[in-house]
Parts: sequence; structure tokens; C-alpha cells
Amino acid sequence: MEQVFAPWRIEWIRREEKNPDVDECVFCELPERDDDRENLIVARSERAFVMLNNYPYNPGHAMVIPRAHTGDYADLGDDDLLDHARLKRRTFRALEEAMEPDGFNAGLNLGEGAGGSIGDHLHTHVVPRWGGDTNFMPVLSDTSVIVEALEETYDRVHAAFAGQEGATVPDEGTAVFLEWE
Repeated sequence: MEQVFAPWRIEWIRREEKNPDVDECVFCELPERDDDRENLIVARSERAFVMLNNYPYNPGHAMVIPRAHTGDYADLGDDDLLDHARLKRRTFRALEEAMEPDGFNAGLNLGEGAGGSIGDHLHTHVVPRWGGDTNFMPVLSDTSVIVEALEETYDRVHAAFAGQEGATVPDEGTAVFLEWE
């Protein structure tokens, strides 16, 4: 599907061109980098993190990603599963506040046949939805229209996470860190 407005994509493309030694797994590498905002990581917990999708289906499209590198859901330990579930719940709350959607689509693409582009590292997509958010563009021209720049979405979602109980922001440009009781 073609994007009508996606200026952030060129940064992603250039980053890979300039860095041929990129770790084989982007979901393992990005949390180790210094600039969470640049890498669209809005929140972290002990065992998982949330980042905005570089190729969003809708504004606010986020992914909740366990730190453990596996493509097999059964490989996640209980602590990883619990942390991932808690962070997913916090993601719904943050997106409700920041984006005010009418609902959500959420899910995992498990296995090659499920259509995911990164199959070797689990991640749960959380996509805000609004009544009427589909229009004639995808049907007639195989094109989606994204109505907000990722940087603006990042700022709104980051602020929503920062306002949650147990949230701290270590430094400017870093993801919100969430602790559980």
C-alpha cells in the first residue's frame, strides 16, 4: 500500500543505508541506542518497551515489544508475559488519552504465514481506530492517508505515558519508564 504523506520514512531508509552493521534484529538494537525520541520509543518497563510504528496504519499505531528476542510466544517466561501484558494495558490508556479513539485493533502476527514483516521478535500491534477512519483511498488507489506527523504523535503519546502512576522520565528525549507495584 502506498503512503500519501510519510516524511519520516526517509530517515528510516537512510539510517539503514548508513549503518550496514545493524544488528540483525531491529527490536533488539533500537532500545540500546541513546535517542528514544528519534527511535520512536515512547515508554519502557523492566522487560518490554513501546514504540510507534514507522509505517502506521493509523495515527498512534504503537507496538508493545518484549525485550526477550523470540518469535515464539511459548518461549516467553511468566515474568516477560506479565510485564508485556501490563505495558499493553498502559499503552491502551495512554493512547486513549492522547488520541481519543473510538476503539482499538490489537494483535500479534505469529509465524511467516501471518503476514508480519519482523517474525523473529514478538510484538503486539495496538492500532487506534475511529468510526469512519477508512475511506475511499485504500479501496480505489491502494493508498492510505496518515493525517499526523510521527513527531507530533510521539509528543502526545509520550506525555500521556508520563502522566501515568509510577511513570518517570529520566532525561529529555528518553522514553517514559513505568514501574509496577
